[in-house]
Amino acid sequence: MKKRILVVEDEPSILANIVYSLETEGFEPQGCATGEQALASFAASPPDLVILDVGLPDLNGFDLCRTWRQQSDVPVIFLTARGQEVDRVVGLEIGADDYLVKPFSPRELSARVRAILRRCRAPMTPGRLTGHPSTPANTPFQLLEDRAQILYFGSTLPLSATEFRILRVLCQHPGRLYSRSQLMDQAWTEPETALERTVDAHIKSLRAKLRAVRPDLDPIETRRGLGYSLKEHG
Repeated sequence: MKKRILVVEDEPSILANIVYSLETEGFEPQGCATGEQALASFAASPPDLVILDVGLPDLNGFDLCRTWRQQSDVPVIFLTARGQEVDRVVGLEIGADDYLVKPFSPRELSARVRAILRRCRAPMTPGRLTGHPSTPANTPFQLLEDRAQILYFGSTLPLSATEFRILRVLCQHPGRLYSRSQLMDQAWTEPETALERTVDAHIKSLRAKLRAVRPDLDPIETRRGLGYSLKEHG
């Protein structure tokens, strides 16, 4: 089946170029020019990936992403005319998987879509949690590899694709120190396009989601100037 891509962009020429490029790459794009249209389309038929412009005429793209993150871990690629690093970090902190600054090549965007979909799990219908969990030694985590999910003290964490890959790396070797560049190599679809500061943004988001389950614990240890590791005892 073709992967369905929701494209949310208010500039008609840009939207048309993206839709045409995705169609030629074998995807099934659905274009929307406003946030309200995007919300309705998402609710009617959840896509496999979202390409989301930040500067929409009615709703802010960041707010849309926050809304979807409360109910879904669908991959999100942000598009924006703003190239400041702070905008990239904000987008990543709220759960985006990638970020492209206008102007960009539609072929590059299609390549990033393919790369993210290769690394993400297929969409699943809600239902009973299945799979065969593995429990990293001396940690409160359980990995459901076949469902790309991680449980923390029995609670399923609402992780973006990149957050899942970062936490999986840390869980596989509790106590091992990973530099930012090492995490980028193992968790990013295209590490050469990412900034080391984006690792910090994802770690901040992960910590917030872990605190939502256990406010009294911080299982991720920061080694200043060196990187991050997972504490062996949570």
